[in-house]
Amino acid sequence: MNTSVKLSCRNLWKTYGPHDALEATRSGAGSGNTIAVMERVRQLHGLAACANVSFDVMRGEIFILMGLSGSGKSTALRCLSRLVEPTMGEILIDGEDFTAKSPRELIEFRRHKMGMVFQNFGLMPHLTVLENIAFPLRVQGIELTERNERARDMMRLVELDGRENSYPRQLSGGQQQRVGIARSLAGNPDIWFLDEPFSALDPLIRRQMQNQFLHLQSSLHKTIIFVTHDISEAVRLADRIAIMKGGEIVQIGAPREILENPANEYVEEFTRDAREGLMIRGAAGADLK
Repeated sequence: MNTSVKLSCRNLWKTYGPHDALEATRSGAGSGNTIAVMERVRQLHGLAACANVSFDVMRGEIFILMGLSGSGKSTALRCLSRLVEPTMGEILIDGEDFTAKSPRELIEFRRHKMGMVFQNFGLMPHLTVLENIAFPLRVQGIELTERNERARDMMRLVELDGRENSYPRQLSGGQQQRVGIARSLAGNPDIWFLDEPFSALDPLIRRQMQNQFLHLQSSLHKTIIFVTHDISEAVRLADRIAIMKGGEIVQIGAPREILENPANEYVEEFTRDAREGLMIRGAAGADLK
């Protein structure tokens, strides 16, 4: 894995609420006292969904943001992609200030350099599988023959050969998610955001999709930021994990590091099941990152 930094997130805040709460965030964010700023925001009837979040993501790394519902993980991902605008903070992609991009520049970046996959698949029901996958290329203005050829390449990559003319309603949940993944990869993005992409699937299909995901990454080497609430999924997929609670990051590390050396009682309890699984796999001679 190339150790150069692809994405750098620095002192990211996202506050919801009245104007006074937003101003309290902006005026206090540089103080370094995260707890005091969050308390002031709360007193002003606001909510700091992300509070002073900082991390680097290396080129070619699978970096997983995880936590319970309401921990801020999905908000952080949406801020990184600017689907949600941060209240404060700095996001650098390849050293460029991503928060400074104009709306037009942002659209172009998303079209050509960013892939996104979400839990609800987001397929267009009136388009075939091939047309769904090729849609981002159509938006880019790529000629029909080329975009269909690239869409077919993506279909082979996610093992959907032969389903070109099927419609989403004719596919299983796992197949629909494969279409979503293929569509997000069709434009060959530099960075790939995935928000709970497998959580709507039943356990067996979810395991198969995790295998498919790891297989894809072994050949594509994308820079990936992946959100999940499932510690077992995180441990299985991640190069590094950032655990969030109440809008803050409480620990960042490789899966083994987090399981063997939890930073506090919250992380220890949160990782208990995965840690017990590690002990079983360890006894069986299995390895872990």
